[in-house]
Amino acid sequence: MHRRLALVAAACSAACLFTATAHAADWPTAKPITWVVPFAPGGSTDVVARMVGHELSAALKQSVVIDNRPGAGGAIGVQAVARSPADGYTLIGGTISTHAINSALYKKLPYDPVKDFEPVTLIAYVPNVLMVNSSLGVNTIQELVAWIRKNPEKASYASSGAGTSTHLTGAQMAELIKVPMQHIAYKGSPQALQDVAAGNVPFLFDQLTAGLPLVKAGKLKFLAVTTKTRSPLAPDVPTTAEAGFPGLDLVSWQAVYAPKGTPKDVVARLNTEVVKALKTPELKGKLETQFGMQVVGSTPAELAAVTAADMARLGELVRKTGATTE
Repeated sequence: MHRRLALVAAACSAACLFTATAHAADWPTAKPITWVVPFAPGGSTDVVARMVGHELSAALKQSVVIDNRPGAGGAIGVQAVARSPADGYTLIGGTISTHAINSALYKKLPYDPVKDFEPVTLIAYVPNVLMVNSSLGVNTIQELVAWIRKNPEKASYASSGAGTSTHLTGAQMAELIKVPMQHIAYKGSPQALQDVAAGNVPFLFDQLTAGLPLVKAGKLKFLAVTTKTRSPLAPDVPTTAEAGFPGLDLVSWQAVYAPKGTPKDVVARLNTEVVKALKTPELKGKLETQFGMQVVGSTPAELAAVTAADMARLGELVRKTGATTE
């Protein structure tokens, strides 16, 4: 009986291996690839998915469908992909929020950023910039801090959502200046930016390109970028370190992951094609000059390392600042 069971098990293993190998060899001919964006249309995660997805579709000769599933700080879309078949036909546009911050911010996160996913590649870093309402009467971080200390009852900042890098950068600032500030979360960058431009909230951290139209319209002012070097899109705007706040340095990132168990050769092919697309002058140029991103194109192992490092670093920041989703 034991010998018969062993033979059956061996046969099943061989059959499963053959099926997986055959599937990997046929991929991606069975159906379109779905790239889930866990945020609303129009944000950087959506932009990246559409631009990179277009190039990936051409390389693989298979449609790449963008599926926006916003909500719960990205958890709804990420959870859906974590539960999807590991067949290479479902991807998630992961960010520093969904795969590094949320595990510390949410008590009951419905997915594990490490155990539930296969890293594909780190696509790009996305700098944040400190923006204030133009009528606030401040032109530097020092002046903003002075205003906050003089008006603690009005000390609030907007963000594109609880658990985002824009939320944590504001919490990081509150920790640095030792002044409690109210966090006001919105469903996305457009809503947060418009409320700051309208004067309902004094300031926020967000992506430079997101706020650029409102800066040009005279409704917002850039005070400083969170990167180590100045942005070529706003060369006159100092870095936070230059402005006297070297500890205010949180930079977001965009990446792509597949469900855990996705065949290694499928992950390798995805990595090859996405990195190849990111190296083309056209796509790289658009992401850098139009959206202010710093294009990377990493190996899966490098993305895994970035994910683990930021989970530890930002988990400590969440605990230190007391940031919550409330």
